[in-house]
Amino acid sequence: MGKEIECKFLVSSLPEGMSGTIMRQGYLQPEKERAVRIRTVEKDGSKKGVLTIKGLGDASGMTRYEFETEIPVSDADHLLSLCDQPLIEKTRYKHDYEGVTWEIDEFHGVNDGLVVAEVELESKDQQFEKPDFIGEEVTGQVKYYNMMLLKNPFSTWGKKFSK
Repeated sequence: MGKEIECKFLVSSLPEGMSGTIMRQGYLQPEKERAVRIRTVEKDGSKKGVLTIKGLGDASGMTRYEFETEIPVSDADHLLSLCDQPLIEKTRYKHDYEGVTWEIDEFHGVNDGLVVAEVELESKDQQFEKPDFIGEEVTGQVKYYNMMLLKNPFSTWGKKFSK
């Protein structure tokens, strides 16, 4: 099982001209200690299903165990119907900057207005440069976990970010 090391940041403004991937995802029996995520991913007319199991993160919130595998779209759609509703809906953009790839998630639905970026690292002490659009670091802040956005949607926070 792989280990995921990543940092998460708020995005002050969404860079223009990027094409994105549409994602819908839900969680089966969401718990703090582990998450079983079902996701569909759509880009350029094709769609795939993905099953992910994530373990409890370390104290910093940077590292957690992760297992991910592709599943048939029909299975993913059926499993999404069994997940807590509403589902997480977002558009993911990728932005390469100074040798690292940033994944930028623009949320929709009950989380509309929230835009975050994640950078996946090789090690916890890896140094990286941040693009101008990157704002406050929120790594390890549980309220920004996708699973928590189901229970406490961004629309209930009373806080908006500019796009």
